[in-house]
Amino acid sequence: MKTALKERKDLIMLPGPTNVPDRVMRAMTKPIINHRGPEFAALLKDIEENLKYAFQTKNDVYVLTSSGTGGVECAIGNIVNPSDKVIVPVFGVFSERMKEKVARRGGKAVEVPIEWEEAPTAEQIEQAVKKEKDAKAIAVVYNETSTGVTVRDLPKIGKIAKENDLIFMVDAISILGGDQLPIDEWGVDLCVTGSQKCLACPPGLALISVSPKAWEAVEKTAVRPYYFDLEQIREFAAKGATPFTPALPIFYALDEALQLIREEGLKERFRRHETCAKAFYKAIEAMKLKPYPNEKARSNTVIAINIPTGVDGEEFRKIMKERYKTVIAGGMGKLKASIFRIGCMGIISEAETLQTINALENTLMDMKYPVKTGTGIEAARKVFHS
Repeated sequence: MKTALKERKDLIMLPGPTNVPDRVMRAMTKPIINHRGPEFAALLKDIEENLKYAFQTKNDVYVLTSSGTGGVECAIGNIVNPSDKVIVPVFGVFSERMKEKVARRGGKAVEVPIEWEEAPTAEQIEQAVKKEKDAKAIAVVYNETSTGVTVRDLPKIGKIAKENDLIFMVDAISILGGDQLPIDEWGVDLCVTGSQKCLACPPGLALISVSPKAWEAVEKTAVRPYYFDLEQIREFAAKGATPFTPALPIFYALDEALQLIREEGLKERFRRHETCAKAFYKAIEAMKLKPYPNEKARSNTVIAINIPTGVDGEEFRKIMKERYKTVIAGGMGKLKASIFRIGCMGIISEAETLQTINALENTLMDMKYPVKTGTGIEAARKVFHS
């Protein structure tokens, strides 16, 4: 019995990396090929076509062998010159990192400070734009992974950027493929995501889209990065290659993951994420827990919950993993010891949602927290069967 339990696979409910379909995992066992040959060129072409579907764009799209953070650094490094002003709303760890990346390029990050449980509004960004008339870009984290906050004003912010001739850069690492983000319709010039989140692919790749307006800025950037030089990446992509050695097995996995997205369809995929998120929030409320973000800012892909008084967060997550084989995350930065985070992304469905809620409920009872058996599960089931 002990051996069987040890071999049971954990349910990974982190806000990335997430669970990966068997079909995608099997794709990584394909033979190694010449990354300068015709087979790789054909693979890259298929990936690019399906990426444009996932990004909802006609813009150029590229795959980087990198984490999502590398993708954001690529975007910033290709358009920010020393002293360039970039407006950055800061409302969590990853938006703080965005600000720091701008500063390390020698640019001036104009911070718009936001309470971490809130999302920046179009009005706040517009005020910053009016004040900083010589700004070059607006850089926004669409879904702040550290707080479970989504910027619902993103389309309006895109309009502000367009009206003021600013480059609009979006970090969509923990949301693209799990919630609506029509790149062209919302006027996003540079958009970055990661393979290991809502695309349900193993970690190791960053994906970036580049608009014609962004290209104009890239071409004028005095000193671009060496590894992340977008002009060089474009030059090699035209020949069906990458400038440097790609993580080939993960390219195979990404190709398969994108095909699965095509088969499901974006509309259905977004609906599935939204339904599971709603089930989580209803269950959380039924268990007398409190989501961290304010209601209008709550994410459909990262569920952030305040740790209840008297509950040790580390011990809670340890019990969930060891006893109930379900892995969730703690907080980050100043929220490290005060919230839990659950990934509601990728192949998320009723099964994973209910298993996680059951583990949450049982762990609370194990830790003597006053919760009525079955309340969370019942609330979630009503969402799925309504």
